[in-house]
Amino acid sequence: MKRYRFIGVLVLFMFLLIPKGKAESVLNPYTNEAIKVDSILYNVIAFAPFYEKIVNDYRADLYIKGKLNIRKKNFMFRYLPKMFRMQKGVREYLMESFSDLHFTAPNIYDQKVKAGYGTVYSGGFQATMLEYFNVNIYSSTLLDDRLLSPLAKNGKKYYRYRIDTITGDQDNLHYKIRFIPKTKSDQLVGGYMIVSSDVWSVREIRFSGRSELLTFENLIKMGEVGDENEFLPIRYEFNVRFNFMGNVVDGSYLASLNYTSIELKERNKFHKEKKKLDLTESFTLKCDTNSLHRDSAYFASLRPIELSESEKKLYEDYAYRKDTSSVRPTSKKREFWGELGDFLVSDLKVDLSKMGSVKSSPIINPLLLSYSGSNGFSWRQDFKYNRLFSGDKLLRVVPRIGYNFTRKEFYWSVNTDFDYWPQKRGAIHMNFGNGNRIYSSDVLDELKAMPDSIFDFDQIHLEYFKDLFFNFRHSIEIVNGLELSVGLSAHRRTAVEKSKFVMVDPNLPPPPDLMNRLKDTYISFAPRVRVEWTPRLYYYMNGKRKMNLYSSYPTFSVDYERGIKGIFKSSGEYERVEFDLQHRVPLGLMRNIYYRFGLGMFTNQDQLYFVDFANLARSNLPVGWNDDIGGVFQLLDGRWYNSSRKYVRAHFTYEAPFLFLRHLMKYTRYVQNERLYLNALCVPHLKPYLELGYGIGTHIFDFGVFVSSENWKYKEIGCKFTFELFNR
Repeated sequence: MKRYRFIGVLVLFMFLLIPKGKAESVLNPYTNEAIKVDSILYNVIAFAPFYEKIVNDYRADLYIKGKLNIRKKNFMFRYLPKMFRMQKGVREYLMESFSDLHFTAPNIYDQKVKAGYGTVYSGGFQATMLEYFNVNIYSSTLLDDRLLSPLAKNGKKYYRYRIDTITGDQDNLHYKIRFIPKTKSDQLVGGYMIVSSDVWSVREIRFSGRSELLTFENLIKMGEVGDENEFLPIRYEFNVRFNFMGNVVDGSYLASLNYTSIELKERNKFHKEKKKLDLTESFTLKCDTNSLHRDSAYFASLRPIELSESEKKLYEDYAYRKDTSSVRPTSKKREFWGELGDFLVSDLKVDLSKMGSVKSSPIINPLLLSYSGSNGFSWRQDFKYNRLFSGDKLLRVVPRIGYNFTRKEFYWSVNTDFDYWPQKRGAIHMNFGNGNRIYSSDVLDELKAMPDSIFDFDQIHLEYFKDLFFNFRHSIEIVNGLELSVGLSAHRRTAVEKSKFVMVDPNLPPPPDLMNRLKDTYISFAPRVRVEWTPRLYYYMNGKRKMNLYSSYPTFSVDYERGIKGIFKSSGEYERVEFDLQHRVPLGLMRNIYYRFGLGMFTNQDQLYFVDFANLARSNLPVGWNDDIGGVFQLLDGRWYNSSRKYVRAHFTYEAPFLFLRHLMKYTRYVQNERLYLNALCVPHLKPYLELGYGIGTHIFDFGVFVSSENWKYKEIGCKFTFELFNR
């Protein structure tokens, strides 16, 4: 009995010595030496930055096969953007595509779809999946900076690692390493990677997680060690589930890459070199104008992977349905309601042959609604007319109508652009509309200066004015990154509510000077010049059209406007000068800094009652739920935008995941990033105005809370909410 008790105590003691939940070390099957997971990770993470940048350029044939299974659906299914129209009684759909893929370091993926085939063509839905196949596994982030990679240099802060198994030869061991998120977060993934010990490269990786409304699992297999494609993926297996408001869609995708050319960086060229700004060679496929082939026989000759029996059955059923529909056409009633539903919830596009094309936004779409505390709910409808001329010249006409439910007012505008010299971004721009309500402090100041005994102030309403505007400008890029715009702007401001200047004492005549200054309508006419410069701006040529991309430097702009009195009965004479600077600085590991600085002033003022600073302008027509919270004032009284003759402003935003909520991810797993805001404004009556804010971003909405102060005294607290669903 004592012997059994002793054995039991010994077993318990040995059990306590085993690390719980971890396999920090395992034995080498050939030498019986202990191998620690930290030592393997050190080598893999140390080599990852080198392998991340080792491929300079490649071209490949990309084959993608996608299968969709509609598990559950309800009436909201038709309102999902980029979702195809379902066939009655059909739950499974098959889609295939064959593309030319061109990669240029560091992250340019140029894809030209050559052929497509399937039981339904859903280009929009399938295009959203492409980011899951354009993955550099050695990067510190995945899926376009939405996920923190387990190979990131700070990965041990967020992941636990353990060795599962060891396989391979004695001279080249393969370690299967599991990575487990320390907290539940949509920015982290779980899975495993297989690492080769000879060159410390990843041979295979499987990771699963959540991105927006998708739960996914991605398996990536790399080329064999020693082959030319050693550091590139050759096969993807991607499974995804879309779950939204009772609608469930399962998708399984398979991607195969056959590389036609691979260019690796030379070892002596890994230092930072000055790259050429013209990236046209990296976008040659997008410039290809070949038509998309959808012939089944042609696609069968391209298909690198045979179809399964179930997939062949889907094509057979699809062909049978097509034959049946030709014999038994759809009823007129069903066809009518189907077309009406498409019109209400989908973009309507009409091809006018040689006359261009017309596109209308959906009638029923939550993205066309907006809400603000000052304006309430607003709705808009967009129409777009495009016509392409020879030499890539392009004409765009965009009428827009909107309705404000709070003020019960209609708004409208028309924007017209004609790109007559696309190589130099030479264009003529014209826009006009009825604008938004404008506040004039100058008019109120005039009224406040009058004695109360002169007018019946209850009948004077000169606070807010409607703005009917017309803008015309010509823009051209003088040299790369330097754009010059010359034009003019005209405004006709009319009081929202007519005023009556009724004298308290009818025997007293109204002051003539005052009556000349106080009117229901004000007209302005002003030529305008704007210069915008972005140093070292990367671009590419799409045919004859120059397409600007990005720059590592800020964008500078100077805006000058001079009001002229007497033209078209204009009464305002002034000069306006503004300067603006904006920049985004990526810090890596999904962290960013955004900053903006600007100043402006009015000079030579003569009867100017409206201060129109271009960089402070706001429109009543909603632009959807994608309003950026950073870079604008959130709690500032709108009257200050049109009340000061000069201003200095500054904005700063810091964005990062796991800023404060890292230890609360059990409750905040859907938070994608956190943001810190600082907004500052100096005007003559506010020295300064400050806003401090904190915000979070999710795949559905962005939210921020702000505290403001005026002249170093607390003013108020408020919040901003923007809807982000399907808006990426």
